[in-house]
Amino acid sequence: INSEPTVSKDGEHNDNNNSSNSSHFKAEKKEDVRSIAAEENSVEDKVEGDTEEQSDSDTAENLEDEDFSEDISEEDKETIKKVANDDNFSQAKSYASILIEQVMDGRETFERSLGSLFTSAFTAGLEIGISFFMILSAFALLSGVLPSHYAIVLASLFYPIGFIIVVIGQSLLFTEQTSLLSLPVLKKIEPLHKLLRLWGIVIAGNVVGGCLFAALMIGLGLNMQLFSVSDIDAYAEHILGFRWWVIFGSAILAGWMMGVTAWLMTSARDTLSRIVLVTLISGSIGFLGLHHSIVGNIEIFSALLYGNTVSLARYLLFLAMILVGNTVGGVVFVAVIKNRTFLFDIAKVKEETAKDKPNEVNNINNRINTRRPY
Repeated sequence: INSEPTVSKDGEHNDNNNSSNSSHFKAEKKEDVRSIAAEENSVEDKVEGDTEEQSDSDTAENLEDEDFSEDISEEDKETIKKVANDDNFSQAKSYASILIEQVMDGRETFERSLGSLFTSAFTAGLEIGISFFMILSAFALLSGVLPSHYAIVLASLFYPIGFIIVVIGQSLLFTEQTSLLSLPVLKKIEPLHKLLRLWGIVIAGNVVGGCLFAALMIGLGLNMQLFSVSDIDAYAEHILGFRWWVIFGSAILAGWMMGVTAWLMTSARDTLSRIVLVTLISGSIGFLGLHHSIVGNIEIFSALLYGNTVSLARYLLFLAMILVGNTVGGVVFVAVIKNRTFLFDIAKVKEETAKDKPNEVNNINNRINTRRPY
């Protein structure tokens, strides 16, 4: 009789212990779940952060045989793949992977429809006009308190705005595409006549878009009294007030710098870096007063429409001259030279591979000999 309450108390004590242990176990389980969830979130964040870097290397890593010219041997194909796939995300992109990625981007542009190409180029012509609209407004404001030369230099700080919109928005701007589109031709992947047709479409879209912007937005700015006709004429003379060979040389340098921009854009791994690069290089073009064909088209066409100093013949001659200059700068100083450097790198890798083959054969023979029973 006396033992029954004791058992009951012991049972209650055990139940309490079990309940306590169960509560403790549940708390630990919840803590483990939180820990696992936190780790999963950390992993997801890391994966998202690495996605852009991984996508940058996909082009170089997924090279197929049809991406090469028919004239390239199987040995050269393997060598190019080897050189292009040496990227380490903790380091800058390799020279070869940048070039291969540019070639593949150029091929994708070749495969776009004519309507898509013209529309994208037309959009770029409109968007790049924002740079001139801002520059002209700032020049009109500053010229009242500063000498004209200093007002133009300070106003040029707005030059990168349109370029950032175009390049980050991936519209087709001719000066950015000159070196990019010529690389598939240099690699004998695409024919020359397709390149010339593509350039013609991009130039036409850029020029038409720029002229439309000049007709509408510059006229709007005049009515808003952001600037005057005299400001348009003064800025146009700042652009045209040089001998032809000076303008042509300036256009070559501007085309060179825009080709370098396309190269560095491919080497960058994130959008912020690309914005900084575009700002620095296009800002330098504006600060130095170099002649960019698409922006220059808007600047001089605005003076033709609303100013008093520019004739149609003068406008057309200027446009033709800087288009040729930009093309020479982008193709010769960027595409051709960098492609030639790449070919030298390929030759070096092939030479090193040829030297390594006898050593590999000797190592295999040594391993075979050591496994033979005596």
